Amino acid sequence: MQKDALVGLARYAKGLGLKVGIQTNGIFPETISRLLEENLLDKVALDFKSRFEGYSGKPETSDSQFRNYEKNAKKTFQICKSAYAKNILKEFEIVLTVFYENENYIGEISQFIERIPLVLQQGEHKVLRLRDLPSNISEGEYREKKRKLKESFHPLTLDEIKRIADKLGRKVRIRTREVGEILYKDGVSS
Repeated sequence: MQKDALVGLARYAKGLGLKVGIQTNGIFPETISRLLEENLLDKVALDFKSRFEGYSGKPETSDSQFRNYEKNAKKTFQICKSAYAKNILKEFEIVLTVFYENENYIGEISQFIERIPLVLQQGEHKVLRLRDLPSNISEGEYREKKRKLKESFHPLTLDEIKRIADKLGRKVRIRTREVGEILYKDGVSS
């Protein structure tokens, strides 16, 4: 996020009487802090790819916000949680993108965020486009590789995401391409 540009845009939107919301991975907590200090944010959707991913074990450098994602994401979370509790931030949610291989992290993050609203969002593995592949692969080989990847890593179904949600023991919103968004708790959709 370019802090000054984002703050300027938020000021302009507020000046027009609009609400301001952002979806972020939380890597720039200072930007979120400044927006909240100036009362420029109405909603934050903090987006995790189902875990605190990043390079938090690496030594910090001048670009440490990129090298220490977990620390910054958790700092952003605490800033937003505090502002939400004080009603400075009107809406706050955690969005977890759900894949088969990172289902285990969802319970950990659900406990960490406590009662903050949680969204389980259907993830989709991206397959490289042909222009991104090495020149030594043919179009036929690319199409076969893409077909196999899609078979192996298809998105979780709504029922599979519901089974994950059942383990959390809390109300969640579930987003999928097939049905859009539903509210879900203890086997009941609304």
